[in-house]
Amino acid sequence: MKRTGYSSDLTDQEWALLEPLLPGPRPTGRKRIHSQRVLVNAMLYVLQTGCAWRLLPVNFPSWGTVYAQYRKWRIRGVLKDVHDVLRERVRQAAGRDAQPTAGIIDSQSAKTTEAGGIRGFDGAKKVNGRKRHILVDTLGLILKVVVHPADLQDREGGKLVLNGLKKQYPTLEKVWADQGYTGGFLRWAKDSSDLLVEVVYPWWRQAKRYTPDLVENVDPRKTFHVLPRRWIVERTFAWLGKCRRLSKDYEALPESTETLVYLAMIRLMLRRLGRAPPETSASHTIVM
Repeated sequence: MKRTGYSSDLTDQEWALLEPLLPGPRPTGRKRIHSQRVLVNAMLYVLQTGCAWRLLPVNFPSWGTVYAQYRKWRIRGVLKDVHDVLRERVRQAAGRDAQPTAGIIDSQSAKTTEAGGIRGFDGAKKVNGRKRHILVDTLGLILKVVVHPADLQDREGGKLVLNGLKKQYPTLEKVWADQGYTGGFLRWAKDSSDLLVEVVYPWWRQAKRYTPDLVENVDPRKTFHVLPRRWIVERTFAWLGKCRRLSKDYEALPESTETLVYLAMIRLMLRRLGRAPPETSASHTIVM
């Protein structure tokens, strides 16, 4: 059947940015039958449309071939490495340093399906499933994602995110969070991770201390307010929400969900970088 394009496919300019970052052909073994670009386009099709791997259109390679490549890259951490390289390039293109100095942390609960795997019940959101715990920089680009059962409180899940973070981001100094990270988490972050965690409170809570008359009629449950810094991580969740595969947690393994999150951000960053002339660097080529 003749190959037809989809809106999720990479453009020539985007592929020129991505191709040098993917593993090259092995010197021994069988030769490739399908190009990596076709396989990546198939993965992006699953991510954007939310279809099952077995329901890939027939003009893609067989679903087994596509999934085998995705699984291999997930186990080897290829997509995570590609994501990190592209994030540095996007930051530099925006006039920022490659390494961040501040971040914002938050979590999102998602329902799971009959696929199995670990899960839990989030009593606050009334969701039986998992939490996607992410840390983003001030541009909304993901620094780290950890998927865990939804019954794990934010202050405990946040420890999974911040643990060992200084080794990967030595310049990171400050993290903004919401009220779910109060208590012993703030002291733990300072003592264990050498990070200053600042809780951003709603404006009406701050104003009650100084001008209570202005906020006595404010009902926080019925009034929406954009909170400083915290809106950035909420926008990142909105970006991820455009991928139907992430509307629920369809994966049996939390690691697979984490990889899909990185893949979604790869797609977003390639679109941004694709607006400028492609820039390749042999030093960033991933060799497996």
